[in-house]
This record gives sequence, C-alpha cells and structure tokens, in this order.
Amino acid sequence: MKVFVNAQIPQIGMEILQKENIEVIFPENENDAEWLENCKKADAILNVGKHQFDKEFFDECPNIKAIALFSVGFDNVNVQQANARKIPIGNTPDVLSRATSDVAFLLMQMVSRKATYNIDKVKSGNWKDFDALEELGQELYGKTLGIYGLGRIGFEMAEKCKKAFEMNIIYHNRSRNSDAENKLEAQYVSFEDLVKRSDVLSINANYTEEQAGIFNTEIFEKMKSNAIFINTARGGFHSEDDLLHALKTREIWGAGLDVTNPEPMDKDHPLLELSNVCVLPHIGSATVEARNGMAKLAAENIVAFAKGEAMPNCANPEVYQN
Repeated sequence: MKVFVNAQIPQIGMEILQKENIEVIFPENENDAEWLENCKKADAILNVGKHQFDKEFFDECPNIKAIALFSVGFDNVNVQQANARKIPIGNTPDVLSRATSDVAFLLMQMVSRKATYNIDKVKSGNWKDFDALEELGQELYGKTLGIYGLGRIGFEMAEKCKKAFEMNIIYHNRSRNSDAENKLEAQYVSFEDLVKRSDVLSINANYTEEQAGIFNTEIFEKMKSNAIFINTARGGFHSEDDLLHALKTREIWGAGLDVTNPEPMDKDHPLLELSNVCVLPHIGSATVEARNGMAKLAAENIVAFAKGEAMPNCANPEVYQN
C-alpha cells in the first residue's frame, strides 16, 4: 500500500509506518499541483495542514481509500462525500487537549494583563516612568468563564481556570457534560445566557459551516463590556471585522486568538495594533508531547487501515457499518 505523507511529521510516526513496511511517498516541492499529483499515486493519505477534501478532490482521486489527518479537527473534509465512497477519516483526539487548553489559558492571561502591548513597549524602548493609570489590566479571580463547546479541550481549560482563579464555569454544548457539572460545578446555560454572563468566553468547539461567523456584531453587543473573547478552535467561528469593531468601540474588553480567518493573518491587520489583543500563529498543539502523540495516532490509523481493520480514531465510524 502506498501512503502519501505530505509534510514532515515527528519520527515516532514514521517509525510506525516503516515497521509495517508501508511505502511512503514524500513531496519534492510544496505546491498544490504536486500535492494533487501525489494524491493520485497513493492509496491513502496522511495529511498535515488544511488541504480541502471535497467532492472535487474525491472525483479527481478515486484511488484514495483512506485519509488520516494530523489534527483533531476535520472541518476540511466533506464527510458526506467520504461516507458515500466508504472512505474512513482518521483524526487525533485527546493527545492535544492539554496543550491546546494551555494556549487558551495563556491567551486569557496575556489579554487580561495586556501582555503583548507591554512586551512591545519594552522591545521598542518605550518603557517610561511609572504611570498609575496607563493601560491597566484586569484580574480574573472569581470571574465567570463561559465555554462554548465543553469537550475534552474545554474541560481542561475550565479545570485550569477553576483551580487557578476560582472562576465560575458556565457552558453551552449540543449536549450536557455531566462530568464537568460534577467535578467543576459547571452550569449548562443557553447560548444567549453564555454570551451575556461570561467575563471570559472561550471557544473550544468543533467547527462546522453552520457556525460560520456565529460570533458577530449582534453577539458582541450582548457581551459584557469587561468580557475577554478567546478563540483557539477555528477562525471561522468569528467575524474579524465585527470583532475589531467591538474592541474599538469597547463593546468588549479584549480578545485572544490562536486562530484567524484567513490564516495566516495579514501582518498589517488592524487587530494587531490594539493594546487589548493577543494573536498567536495557531500553536495550540505545538509541543513535543502533543505532536508526537498526533504522529503516533495518525500513523496507527494508517496501519489499521492497511491491515483491513477499523481505524482506532475515526471521525466517521459510520463507514464501517453495513
């Protein structure tokens, strides 16, 4: 079986593939044309990045029988089209939950203390005498954390905030999270209440097209004036123009983003000029431990498929049903 691995992954993943004598195709150059040509040569793909697996792709590459994503999210895959062709889509859940929640927790603190602004002040030589009123931050103790999408990552974020700052946890999900309610005293609320009551609102949900731009002007206007907006999930959840307006008009207090729309964000984007904003370049899973775990799970998904077994981590397990 031939597998196209479109970018370098940690060695642990490659060793798993090599041990099973799976033939691996690597790209010579990084461009869309070569990517597609390599896909046409392979039986399966271990994909790193945000290539789109839509109807057009599946029509052009009828040879592809399995896709293992180097990510937990699979919003770049048309699952309906994959299901119609009985193509399993592997992903990498759990192993990046702590690392990604760490970044959400980091962004919350950086925004609350205007860290980016103050770091830039030091680097630019603009560190002046003590000013009792200049660009003051806010404390997080006893505040209310609202989680939009309280799954594994959201739970980790909520637990950190509960232990570190004794924050009250509210959340909105498609279904109740009894574990979070029991262990963290998390309260399930409507989306409307989540927006109105959160001092910090953190997006930790899986993204779907139906949620595109759900955090927009209408929503930001309903949030507290002291609210901090955190998005470490997908940039598509929020409108950046509306977020910019909300921050400049002080409808909300600050924002921390590890994801933007599009990515990468333009270096001259006006959001980057604001003292109450921190933007990171999508580093949620960027730790040795998380990336090794992702490589291991992605490779194990490929190996299982090669052996005629169900992928151990499959985003569309319905393909295995008769």
